[in-house]
Amino acid sequence: MFTGIIQGMATAAEVEKKPGLTRFVLDMPEGFAQGVKHGASIAVDGCCLTAAEIEGDEITFDAMDETLRLTTIGNVEEGTVVNVERSFSAGDEIGGHIVSGHVTGKAKIVQVETPENNHVITFQIAPAQMKYVFPKGFIALDGASLTVVDVDKEAGTFTVWLIPETLKLTTFGFKKAGDEVNFEIDSRTQTIVDTIEHVMRELLKPKASGKGTELGDIVQNVLEERGVVK
Repeated sequence: MFTGIIQGMATAAEVEKKPGLTRFVLDMPEGFAQGVKHGASIAVDGCCLTAAEIEGDEITFDAMDETLRLTTIGNVEEGTVVNVERSFSAGDEIGGHIVSGHVTGKAKIVQVETPENNHVITFQIAPAQMKYVFPKGFIALDGASLTVVDVDKEAGTFTVWLIPETLKLTTFGFKKAGDEVNFEIDSRTQTIVDTIEHVMRELLKPKASGKGTELGDIVQNVLEERGVVK
């Protein structure tokens, strides 16, 4: 597990691509690899990967076909810069939010704005995932725990505002429109939304007699009045 607080940026020193498998070596920030053990979990652009080899400041990772398909790891080439974070230990401060490193999918940057002393990025994701994105909610982008600001459900977009410290410590300082990043929906938000949807479906499910439950009828009427359902 991770906290979404990026600990630095690493550069891909070597990349070996095979059918369905990419092995790559990351040159980590100074001191990052100290104490890392073989088999340790490290978030690379938000994707939980296993340390296969450690030599000095360099750590080697293997990414299988599923990871390459669902994340941006398949785009890693020599010289690519990525965000990295070591897994947290019990008792560590959680400055962001709990991040599993199990990437939901890829988000596309559609706009980057730089008003004075500000840096605003607009992202677009699959419409089906937008039900989990709310203003002031958490989302992990390339492993960084960020707060959602504006949300446009119809367009499938949301914005985040980045402080100078985030721009200095992560790759967002040089991201541009058209780039893709990994995103992970906050698991608690997803659980709540999915549970409510399940309960609502059960409430509105007709009985064998053809009539819904009394509570279901009430909910149905309210939703119809508000134009949510017909």
